Amino acid sequence: MPGATRRNREKRDETTDLGADALGSGGCGSEAEEARLEDLQGKTILLFTPHPDDDAFGAGGTIALLNRNHNKVLIVLYTNDDKGSYDLEMTSQRLARIRKAEEEAGQAVLGTPKENLTWMGYDDGMLEYAPQPKLVEEATAIIRRVRPDVLLSVDPGEWYERWHKTDHRMAAFNTIDAVRAAEFWLYFPNQLLQRNLQPSKVPLMYFFYTAPQEANYWVNIDATMDSKVEAAMKHVSQFEPAIRKYRPDWDPATLAATQEQFRKLHPRKDGHFVEALRRETEFNQF
Repeated sequence: MPGATRRNREKRDETTDLGADALGSGGCGSEAEEARLEDLQGKTILLFTPHPDDDAFGAGGTIALLNRNHNKVLIVLYTNDDKGSYDLEMTSQRLARIRKAEEEAGQAVLGTPKENLTWMGYDDGMLEYAPQPKLVEEATAIIRRVRPDVLLSVDPGEWYERWHKTDHRMAAFNTIDAVRAAEFWLYFPNQLLQRNLQPSKVPLMYFFYTAPQEANYWVNIDATMDSKVEAAMKHVSQFEPAIRKYRPDWDPATLAATQEQFRKLHPRKDGHFVEALRRETEFNQF
Protein backbone atom coordinates (compact mmCIF):
# COMPACT_ATOMS: atom_id res chain seq x y z
CA MET A 1 0.00 0.00 0.00
CA PRO A 2 1.23 3.55 -0.71
CA GLY A 3 1.52 4.60 2.95
CA ALA A 4 3.65 1.57 3.69
CA THR A 5 5.51 2.19 0.44
CA ARG A 6 6.54 5.61 1.65
CA ARG A 7 7.65 4.41 5.09
CA ASN A 8 9.56 1.48 3.67
CA ARG A 9 11.14 3.71 1.07
CA GLU A 10 12.35 6.06 3.79
CA LYS A 11 13.77 3.13 5.71
CA ARG A 12 15.48 1.83 2.60
CA ASP A 13 17.00 5.21 1.71
CA GLU A 14 18.11 5.72 5.29
CA THR A 15 19.95 2.40 5.44
CA THR A 16 21.23 2.01 1.87
CA ASP A 17 24.97 1.25 1.68
CA LEU A 18 26.10 2.39 -1.73
CA GLY A 19 29.36 0.46 -1.58
CA ALA A 20 32.98 1.39 -2.08
CA ASP A 21 33.17 1.45 -5.87
CA ALA A 22 33.85 4.75 -7.60
CA LEU A 23 30.75 6.67 -8.64
CA GLY A 24 29.44 5.29 -11.88
CA SER A 25 31.33 2.00 -11.73
CA GLY A 26 29.40 -1.03 -12.82
CA GLY A 27 29.40 -4.73 -12.26
CA CYS A 28 29.93 -5.85 -15.87
CA GLY A 29 33.30 -5.85 -17.56
CA SER A 30 31.88 -4.71 -20.89
CA GLU A 31 30.34 -1.54 -19.48
CA ALA A 32 33.50 0.52 -20.03
CA GLU A 33 33.06 -0.12 -23.76
CA GLU A 34 29.40 0.94 -23.81
CA ALA A 35 27.63 4.25 -23.44
CA ARG A 36 26.36 4.81 -19.94
CA LEU A 37 22.62 4.67 -19.42
CA GLU A 38 22.34 8.36 -18.55
CA ASP A 39 24.31 9.33 -21.67
CA LEU A 40 22.13 7.47 -24.16
CA GLN A 41 20.47 9.53 -26.88
CA GLY A 42 17.72 8.73 -29.35
CA LYS A 43 16.88 5.36 -27.80
CA THR A 44 13.59 3.74 -26.80
CA ILE A 45 13.38 3.18 -23.04
CA LEU A 46 10.62 1.01 -21.58
CA LEU A 47 9.98 1.13 -17.83
CA PHE A 48 7.65 -1.11 -15.82
CA THR A 49 6.50 0.09 -12.38
CA PRO A 50 4.14 -1.53 -9.87
CA HIS A 51 2.46 1.70 -8.74
CA PRO A 52 2.22 5.32 -9.82
CA ASP A 53 4.96 6.95 -7.69
CA ASP A 54 7.49 4.07 -7.69
CA ASP A 55 8.92 5.17 -11.04
CA ALA A 56 9.55 8.69 -9.74
CA PHE A 57 10.83 7.60 -6.33
CA GLY A 58 12.99 4.79 -7.68
CA ALA A 59 14.30 6.23 -10.93
CA GLY A 60 12.98 9.76 -11.33
CA GLY A 61 16.38 11.38 -11.72
CA THR A 62 17.39 8.84 -14.35
CA ILE A 63 14.10 9.28 -16.21
CA ALA A 64 14.65 13.03 -16.32
CA LEU A 65 18.17 12.56 -17.69
CA LEU A 66 16.93 10.16 -20.36
CA ASN A 67 14.23 12.60 -21.43
CA ARG A 68 16.69 15.48 -21.52
CA ASN A 69 18.84 13.42 -23.88
CA HIS A 70 15.93 13.04 -26.32
CA ASN A 71 15.21 9.39 -25.67
CA LYS A 72 11.66 8.07 -25.95
CA VAL A 73 10.65 7.02 -22.44
CA LEU A 74 7.57 4.80 -22.18
CA ILE A 75 6.19 3.86 -18.77
CA VAL A 76 3.91 0.89 -18.00
CA LEU A 77 2.04 0.94 -14.70
CA TYR A 78 0.81 -2.40 -13.43
CA THR A 79 -1.70 -1.07 -10.89
CA ASN A 80 -3.94 1.95 -10.44
CA ASP A 81 -2.90 2.31 -6.76
CA ASP A 82 -6.51 2.54 -5.61
CA LYS A 83 -6.28 1.28 -2.03
CA GLY A 84 -3.59 3.11 -0.05
CA SER A 85 -5.47 5.81 1.82
CA TYR A 86 -6.48 6.07 5.48
CA ASP A 87 -9.22 8.57 4.59
CA LEU A 88 -12.53 6.92 5.50
CA GLU A 89 -14.34 9.14 3.01
CA MET A 90 -12.13 8.04 0.10
CA THR A 91 -13.32 5.52 -2.47
CA SER A 92 -11.21 3.25 -4.67
CA GLN A 93 -12.61 4.82 -7.84
CA ARG A 94 -11.78 8.33 -6.69
CA LEU A 95 -8.34 7.36 -5.44
CA ALA A 96 -7.48 5.75 -8.77
CA ARG A 97 -8.38 9.00 -10.55
CA ILE A 98 -6.28 11.01 -8.08
CA ARG A 99 -3.27 8.75 -8.43
CA LYS A 100 -3.53 8.84 -12.23
CA ALA A 101 -3.55 12.63 -12.25
CA GLU A 102 -0.62 12.75 -9.82
CA GLU A 103 1.38 10.33 -11.98
CA GLU A 104 0.76 12.39 -15.10
CA ALA A 105 1.76 15.58 -13.29
CA GLY A 106 4.89 14.01 -11.81
CA GLN A 107 6.04 12.53 -15.09
CA ALA A 108 5.40 15.83 -16.86
CA VAL A 109 7.98 17.38 -14.55
CA LEU A 110 10.43 14.64 -15.56
CA GLY A 111 9.72 15.21 -19.24
CA THR A 112 7.48 12.20 -19.99
CA PRO A 113 4.22 13.12 -21.77
CA LYS A 114 1.06 11.45 -20.52
CA GLU A 115 0.53 9.70 -23.86
CA ASN A 116 3.69 7.71 -23.06
CA LEU A 117 2.02 6.16 -20.00
CA THR A 118 0.29 2.79 -20.30
CA TRP A 119 -2.02 1.68 -17.49
CA MET A 120 -2.53 -2.07 -17.14
CA GLY A 121 -5.31 -1.30 -14.67
CA TYR A 122 -4.86 -3.88 -11.91
CA ASP A 123 -6.03 -3.05 -8.40
CA ASP A 124 -3.53 -2.08 -5.75
CA GLY A 125 -2.31 -5.06 -3.72
CA MET A 126 -3.95 -7.55 -6.07
CA LEU A 127 -1.25 -8.05 -8.69
CA GLU A 128 -0.18 -11.36 -7.18
CA TYR A 129 -3.70 -12.66 -7.75
CA ALA A 130 -4.03 -11.49 -11.35
CA PRO A 131 -4.88 -14.22 -13.88
CA GLN A 132 -1.90 -16.24 -15.02
CA PRO A 133 -0.47 -16.49 -17.61
CA LYS A 134 -2.52 -13.49 -18.78
CA LEU A 135 -0.35 -11.04 -16.84
CA VAL A 136 2.86 -12.31 -18.46
CA GLU A 137 1.20 -12.35 -21.88
CA GLU A 138 0.15 -8.71 -21.54
CA ALA A 139 3.63 -7.56 -20.56
CA THR A 140 5.18 -9.69 -23.32
CA ALA A 141 2.98 -8.04 -25.93
CA ILE A 142 4.09 -4.60 -24.74
CA ILE A 143 7.76 -5.54 -25.03
CA ARG A 144 7.27 -7.02 -28.49
CA ARG A 145 5.36 -3.95 -29.64
CA VAL A 146 7.78 -1.38 -28.21
CA ARG A 147 11.01 -3.33 -28.93
CA PRO A 148 13.00 -1.29 -26.38
CA ASP A 149 16.70 -0.60 -26.55
CA VAL A 150 16.74 -0.56 -22.74
CA LEU A 151 14.25 -1.87 -20.19
CA LEU A 152 13.97 -0.56 -16.64
CA SER A 153 11.93 -2.31 -14.00
CA VAL A 154 11.45 -2.63 -10.29
CA ASP A 155 13.50 -5.25 -8.45
CA PRO A 156 11.83 -7.37 -5.75
CA GLY A 157 13.36 -4.86 -3.33
CA GLU A 158 15.21 -5.01 -0.04
CA TRP A 159 15.47 -8.49 1.40
CA TYR A 160 12.98 -7.65 4.17
CA GLU A 161 10.65 -6.04 1.63
CA ARG A 162 10.42 -9.08 -0.61
CA TRP A 163 8.26 -10.83 1.96
CA HIS A 164 5.45 -8.31 2.15
CA LYS A 165 5.55 -5.90 -0.81
CA THR A 166 3.54 -8.21 -3.04
CA ASP A 167 2.93 -5.80 -5.93
CA HIS A 168 6.64 -4.99 -6.09
CA ARG A 169 7.65 -8.62 -6.00
CA MET A 170 5.07 -9.68 -8.56
CA ALA A 171 5.84 -6.80 -10.93
CA ALA A 172 9.54 -7.68 -10.77
CA PHE A 173 9.07 -11.37 -11.43
CA ASN A 174 6.38 -10.87 -14.06
CA THR A 175 8.45 -8.36 -16.01
CA ILE A 176 11.50 -10.58 -16.21
CA ASP A 177 9.29 -13.52 -17.21
CA ALA A 178 7.92 -11.33 -20.00
CA VAL A 179 11.46 -10.39 -21.08
CA ARG A 180 12.19 -14.09 -21.47
CA ALA A 181 8.93 -14.82 -23.26
CA ALA A 182 9.28 -11.89 -25.67
CA GLU A 183 12.46 -13.41 -27.09
CA PHE A 184 11.00 -16.79 -28.04
CA TRP A 185 8.08 -16.79 -30.44
CA LEU A 186 6.59 -20.02 -29.10
CA TYR A 187 5.62 -18.14 -25.95
CA PHE A 188 2.20 -16.75 -26.86
CA PRO A 189 2.54 -17.51 -30.61
CA ASN A 190 -0.86 -15.89 -31.21
CA GLN A 191 0.88 -12.54 -30.85
CA LEU A 192 2.89 -13.22 -34.01
CA LEU A 193 0.25 -15.12 -35.93
CA GLN A 194 -2.65 -12.77 -35.22
CA ARG A 195 -1.01 -9.42 -34.43
CA ASN A 196 2.36 -9.65 -36.21
CA LEU A 197 4.23 -8.92 -32.98
CA GLN A 198 7.69 -10.20 -33.80
CA PRO A 199 9.94 -11.76 -31.14
CA SER A 200 12.08 -9.13 -29.44
CA LYS A 201 15.21 -9.59 -27.33
CA VAL A 202 15.82 -6.94 -24.68
CA PRO A 203 19.53 -6.16 -24.87
CA LEU A 204 20.00 -4.23 -21.64
CA MET A 205 18.12 -4.01 -18.34
CA TYR A 206 18.36 -1.87 -15.22
CA PHE A 207 16.43 -2.54 -12.03
CA PHE A 208 15.57 0.07 -9.38
CA TYR A 209 14.67 -0.51 -5.72
CA THR A 210 17.42 -3.10 -5.79
CA ALA A 211 18.93 -4.46 -2.58
CA PRO A 212 22.16 -2.64 -1.67
CA GLN A 213 24.05 -5.92 -1.84
CA GLU A 214 22.98 -6.34 -5.47
CA ALA A 215 23.43 -2.79 -6.80
CA ASN A 216 26.18 -2.60 -9.42
CA TYR A 217 25.44 0.69 -11.18
CA TRP A 218 24.98 4.22 -9.89
CA VAL A 219 23.57 7.18 -11.79
CA ASN A 220 24.66 10.66 -10.72
CA ILE A 221 21.42 12.67 -10.59
CA ASP A 222 22.77 15.96 -9.23
CA ALA A 223 21.57 17.69 -12.40
CA THR A 224 18.01 16.36 -12.06
CA MET A 225 17.56 16.07 -8.29
CA ASP A 226 15.42 19.20 -8.16
CA SER A 227 13.15 17.73 -10.84
CA LYS A 228 12.94 14.44 -8.95
CA VAL A 229 11.92 16.22 -5.75
CA GLU A 230 9.33 18.28 -7.61
CA ALA A 231 7.94 15.17 -9.32
CA ALA A 232 7.77 13.28 -6.04
CA MET A 233 5.83 16.12 -4.42
CA LYS A 234 3.18 15.88 -7.15
CA HIS A 235 2.10 12.63 -5.45
CA VAL A 236 0.33 14.61 -2.74
CA SER A 237 -1.97 11.77 -1.69
CA GLN A 238 1.00 9.54 -0.82
CA PHE A 239 2.20 11.85 1.96
CA GLU A 240 0.95 13.18 5.26
CA PRO A 241 -1.47 14.77 5.82
CA ALA A 242 -3.31 13.95 2.56
CA ILE A 243 -2.93 10.21 3.00
CA ARG A 244 -5.11 10.46 6.13
CA LYS A 245 -7.48 13.21 5.06
CA TYR A 246 -7.20 13.93 1.38
CA ARG A 247 -6.45 17.42 0.17
CA PRO A 248 -5.21 18.13 -3.37
CA ASP A 249 -2.54 20.63 -2.38
CA TRP A 250 0.24 21.21 0.13
CA ASP A 251 0.46 23.49 3.11
CA PRO A 252 3.64 25.47 2.29
CA ALA A 253 5.34 24.66 5.59
CA THR A 254 4.57 20.95 5.28
CA LEU A 255 5.78 20.92 1.69
CA ALA A 256 9.09 22.54 2.62
CA ALA A 257 9.62 20.08 5.48
CA THR A 258 8.79 17.09 3.26
CA GLN A 259 11.15 18.27 0.54
CA GLU A 260 13.93 18.69 3.07
CA GLN A 261 13.31 15.21 4.50
CA PHE A 262 13.24 13.69 1.02
CA ARG A 263 16.63 15.17 0.21
CA LYS A 264 18.04 14.17 3.57
CA LEU A 265 17.07 10.52 3.15
CA HIS A 266 17.99 10.24 -0.52
CA PRO A 267 20.99 8.01 -1.33
CA ARG A 268 24.31 9.72 -1.93
CA LYS A 269 27.64 8.44 -3.11
CA ASP A 270 30.93 10.33 -2.99
CA GLY A 271 28.98 13.49 -2.15
CA HIS A 272 26.57 13.17 -5.09
CA PHE A 273 22.89 12.34 -5.24
CA VAL A 274 22.61 8.96 -6.94
CA GLU A 275 20.13 6.28 -7.94
CA ALA A 276 21.44 2.79 -7.31
CA LEU A 277 20.50 0.20 -9.93
CA ARG A 278 21.17 -3.41 -10.81
CA ARG A 279 22.44 -3.68 -14.38
CA GLU A 280 21.95 -6.89 -16.36
CA THR A 281 22.51 -7.78 -20.01
CA GLU A 282 20.30 -10.88 -20.18
CA PHE A 283 17.96 -12.99 -18.10
CA ASN A 284 19.27 -16.06 -16.36
CA GLN A 285 18.76 -19.00 -18.73
CA PHE A 286 19.37 -21.68 -16.12
